[in-house]
This record gives sequence, structure tokens and C-alpha cells, in this order.
Amino acid sequence: MFAKLTTTELTSSLAAFIAHALGLTSRLSAVELVIRCMFFGLNLAFNGVMWSLYTSALAKGNSSTQVSIMNTSTNFMITAFLGFAIFSESLPPMWWAGAGLLVAGNVILGRAEKASADKERATAN
Repeated sequence: MFAKLTTTELTSSLAAFIAHALGLTSRLSAVELVIRCMFFGLNLAFNGVMWSLYTSALAKGNSSTQVSIMNTSTNFMITAFLGFAIFSESLPPMWWAGAGLLVAGNVILGRAEKASADKERATAN
């Protein structure tokens, strides 16, 4: 979201509104640059947070497959929701079909891994 806000026309409109509200209309380009830099910084910060949480979950989780399932599914759903809420984007049915197939594939892999782990525990006993 913040990467898109760094480059979109929506940010130009936001900058114009802020510059007008603060009486900085003559400095519109500077206000826009500051806002775009702020969004770029937020993009880097949120990516850092996501990777920190992901690696922490990998270290603490029962399996890397479960962590990947949750990460992929969450990424797709949050992307779709924020795209709709902030940018008024509508996603075509093909996107939803692809997202559904990715999630279904992750669930199938997760179940296969769980069944394999259960089988190993049963033979160990």
C-alpha cells in the first residue's frame, strides 16, 4: 500500500490538500516530496516489521509450511481489502480464482505435512 502511495496520483491530491490546509500552496512540490518520502519510509518500515514477524513465526512455529500458509493467505486478503478500501480497486474474478488456488494449495500442503508428522509419531511409538 505504501509503495503504491509513493508513486500514485492520489498522493499528489493529498499533498495539494495538505499544502492548502497549511497555507503552503507555493511550496506544493516540497510538500509532495516530503509526503512521498514519508510513504516510502513507511513502506520500508512495514516491510521490515513483516519480515521480523515472519522470521519470528518461522522460529516459533510448528512448521514452516503452516507459517507460509498463514503469511500467503494473509498477504492476499489484506492486499485485496486495502486495494478496495484505499484505491477503490476491484479485482477481477481471475485474481480471486488464482488467490483461491494458492490458498487451497497451501492448505493441501499443510495437511500433507501434518499427516506425515502424525505418521512419524505413530511409528516412533
